[in-house]
Amino acid sequence: RCFPVCRQDHLSVVNEDPIDLQFNHSGYLFLASEAVAHIMEENYNTQRFAGAKVSLMSPTQVKERFPWINTENVALASYGLENEGWFDPWTLLNAFKRKAISMGVIQCCGEVTGFSHTTNVLINPDGEEVHLKRIKSVKVQMPNSMEFQPVECAIVVNAAGAFSGKLAEMLGIGLGPKDSMAGLPVPVEPRKRYVYVVHCPNGPGLDTPFLIDYSGVYIRREGLGGNYITGVSPEETEEPDTSNLEVDHQFFEDKVWPKLANRAPVFENLKVTSAWAGFYDYNTFDQNGIIGNHPLITNMYFATGFSGHGLQHSPAVGRGVAELILDGEFKILDLSNFSFRRILVQEPMLERNIV
Repeated sequence: RCFPVCRQDHLSVVNEDPIDLQFNHSGYLFLASEAVAHIMEENYNTQRFAGAKVSLMSPTQVKERFPWINTENVALASYGLENEGWFDPWTLLNAFKRKAISMGVIQCCGEVTGFSHTTNVLINPDGEEVHLKRIKSVKVQMPNSMEFQPVECAIVVNAAGAFSGKLAEMLGIGLGPKDSMAGLPVPVEPRKRYVYVVHCPNGPGLDTPFLIDYSGVYIRREGLGGNYITGVSPEETEEPDTSNLEVDHQFFEDKVWPKLANRAPVFENLKVTSAWAGFYDYNTFDQNGIIGNHPLITNMYFATGFSGHGLQHSPAVGRGVAELILDGEFKILDLSNFSFRRILVQEPMLERNIV
């Protein structure tokens, strides 16, 4: 769920216009079937304990509050009462970038093609060799050029999103013997997701929450002109080709629209006006973020694998990684559960009822 986490005094730059993140206040409405209603109740109790203003609703209460929703086969619903909504991700990204540059960060654009590193060989208690690497420089190819630029560094933060696993492979991670630590890959890969913008002039308009059906279909309002954003994640066996970012419009016809129209018949009459595709940095292990350094690369820190929730997590994750680098430990929030350890010992940290 999105909420206004970044105050203007954190993002403002002297002599520059203030940032408008275009935050839209609107509650998230999750619908649960009988099979998963108990999970919703558990999540509700956790949220209330943490101070979130959420409410459980019966199907009758949902129908009274949102009469355009078909509550057939809905057993329970969870609705956010305050501090929820959505904002423009591109604006937030550029606000972070603008603030960083104002504080002395030098921005360079290019593609990482390799690393220069040193290797120390240690013997573990089992008598096996362990190769610890330390990055000395990053090889970067300039855009639209054959020029390569080595960038010397003391620390590298791997926030390469869907391609962070490939970046780690350049240092041999995942390429070692099968049952060794070096043979365990960073479990992050690109997964393509489609987002469709539809126009429905007779839609519910301002009365639209961010609706998430238990089928996986979601929809929210986009502006005030009868436009909405909708989509659904494909089944594991139907993951689309990631070699391009082309949109599959048949996917909307077959997988999105029927479920959407069933849950909200008002959307039986609509028109797709635009669409786009993007990559999730999908953590195949447990769909949760990976934060911290890799045990075999002493000066590479990871912030990846958020599986579609990276924007929401980014302020806290950025703060946490900075604390690890500067202080050697987390200070404000203990994010150690997101370290590589859970992957090494094969203890996934799964979250339930997520979008």
